[in-house]
Amino acid sequence: MLNIGHIHRRRVVILLVVAGLAVAAGLIINQGANEFVVPTATGQTNETFEQAEDFQYLERANRAFINLVARTRSSVVQITTKIERDEEQRLSRIIPPEGMGREEFRIIPPEGMDREEFRREFDIDPWWFRFRFGDPTDPEGTPTPPRPTTGVGSGVIVSEDGYILTNNHVIKGADKITVTLADGKNYEATLVGQDDAKVKRGGSDLAVIKIDERGLPVLPFGDSDSLEVGEWVIAIGTPLNLSQTVTRGIVSAKERPGITDYGNFIQTDAPINRGNSGGALINIRGELVGINTYIATGGLSVGNIGLGFALPSNLVKQLLPELIETGKVERGWLGITMEAVDQDLAEKNNLDSTEGVLIVRVGQDSPAEKGGLQEDDIVIMFDGHKVKNLSHLKHTVAATPIGKSVKVEVLRDGKQKQLTIKLGKRTDKAVASLEQPRVNFAGLRVQDLTPEIATELGYSEDDTGVVITHVEKGSDAERKGIKPGYLIQEMEYATIKDFKAYSMILNKIKQNNETRILLYVKSPYQQGTGYVTLNITPNIAPSDR
Repeated sequence: MLNIGHIHRRRVVILLVVAGLAVAAGLIINQGANEFVVPTATGQTNETFEQAEDFQYLERANRAFINLVARTRSSVVQITTKIERDEEQRLSRIIPPEGMGREEFRIIPPEGMDREEFRREFDIDPWWFRFRFGDPTDPEGTPTPPRPTTGVGSGVIVSEDGYILTNNHVIKGADKITVTLADGKNYEATLVGQDDAKVKRGGSDLAVIKIDERGLPVLPFGDSDSLEVGEWVIAIGTPLNLSQTVTRGIVSAKERPGITDYGNFIQTDAPINRGNSGGALINIRGELVGINTYIATGGLSVGNIGLGFALPSNLVKQLLPELIETGKVERGWLGITMEAVDQDLAEKNNLDSTEGVLIVRVGQDSPAEKGGLQEDDIVIMFDGHKVKNLSHLKHTVAATPIGKSVKVEVLRDGKQKQLTIKLGKRTDKAVASLEQPRVNFAGLRVQDLTPEIATELGYSEDDTGVVITHVEKGSDAERKGIKPGYLIQEMEYATIKDFKAYSMILNKIKQNNETRILLYVKSPYQQGTGYVTLNITPNIAPSDR
C-alpha cells in the first residue's frame, strides 16, 4: 500500500533542494518569461552598492591613494645617463692573449676568406670588429666610432632650487646626466656629491645631483624610524624606462642588512624593478621614507619577486647636508673587529640580554687601542647610547664627528669599565689595516692565506689555514722549530679555514684558560707536515697592544 504522506514529503524535500541549488547558482526563474535571469547586486538589496557602507570606506581609501599620488609624483624624476667611450677606453676593456701587447693584438682574416665569413667563423662581436678594422661600406675605411652606453634610473627632488637625491650606482661614471621632470621637461644635471658603496671604506650608495631650476615641487622627509611593519607605502620611479610608474605595497620588515656597508634597509613588497633605483618610497602622509635601492631576485628571474629594499629616510636626511657641502661623506673610525653577543656569552657574563658587541680584534695604532679597548671586551654603551647590536654600533660610530672624544663603557672580566676614546677618520687605508690581522698567541702572529702568499710559499690552491708571519724570540714556538711562513691548518683537531675560524677557536682557548695547544702545521714548498704541542700562558695577551 502506498504511503501518500511519505511521497508528499519526499517531493517537498526534492523541491527544496532544487530551489537551494538554483539560489546557490545565482539564478532566478522568471516564470512569465520562462527563462533564466542572472541577478545583479542591486536587485538583491534595498540600496545600491554605491550607498553601502563598505563601498564608502573603499571609495574613501581609493580616493586617498589617488590624491596621494597626485601630490607626490611630480617630485620624482627620471634620470638618464650616458657614458662616452673613446678608442682607448674601449680597447682597455679587451684583454689580448697572454704575452701579447695591445698594439700587437690584431686579427687578420686569412687570404681568400671574406671578412664577414671570418667574423662569423670565429664568433667575433660585429660592433667590435667594425670598430677595430673599419667598416667596408665606408669608402674611406674609417673605423666606426664607439657607441655611448646609456642608463636609466630615478631621483627625488629634495629642494626647490634643484637638488635631487638618487643612488650612486645610477650616475656613477656618467659623462652626461639628464633629468626629466614629470611634465616632460629635460635638464642637464651636475654631480654634487656621492657616497660610493663599492670603495673599501664603504658607503651608502647615495648621490646628489643638481639642475638649474627654481620653484620645483619638493617631497618632504618623513620619519623612517616611526614606520611600522604592515604600513602602506607607495613606490614611484622609472622601472624599465617607464617613467612616473606608481606601485603600492606594505612595509614588510625594517632594519634589514643590505648590499651596502651603511644602511639598515626598509623591506617592501611594493613592486620595484630595474630603473626604480633612486626613486621614492612614500608613506600615506605623502612623505619620503626611503630611497629605493635594490631588489632581491630568485633563480633566473631578474624582475621583482616582492623583495625590494630602500635606504631609510632618516639616514638619507643625515647624509644629505654633508653631500651637498663637501661632495662626500666622512665617517668616524674606532678600529675594531666585533662579533654579536650570543646567549652563551650573555649568560656567562650575567647579562640580561644579548645586546652589546664582543670585540675580537683591536687594530694596531687605532683609536680603540689608544683608548684602552681590549679583545674580549663587551661594549655595552657608546657616547651615552646603549649598544643594541653590531649594526647599531657601526652606524653610531660612523655618525659621530671625527676627532670627538666619547665615553665607551665595556664589560671586562665581569666588571664594568669606562674609557674615553678619541675617534679617528674611516679611510680605505684604515680599513685595509684592520683586514690584515696579526695576533699574538703563544709567540705567534698569523694572517689569512691569500692566493699571492700561497704562490710565494709554494702552497697549493686547495690549501687553507692561517700563515705565520712572526715567531717571538724565546717562545716555545721558536724552540719547537716553528718559523714564519708555516701554515696552521688545525688547532685541537679543528680545521682552520681562515683567520675568522682561527680567532673563534682562540677565544675558546682563552675562556678555558688552556695551558697547552695542539697544532697541525705545514711547512712551505711541501717540505713536510706534522703535529706540534705548544705551551701557552693561561692568560693570553690581547692582540697588537
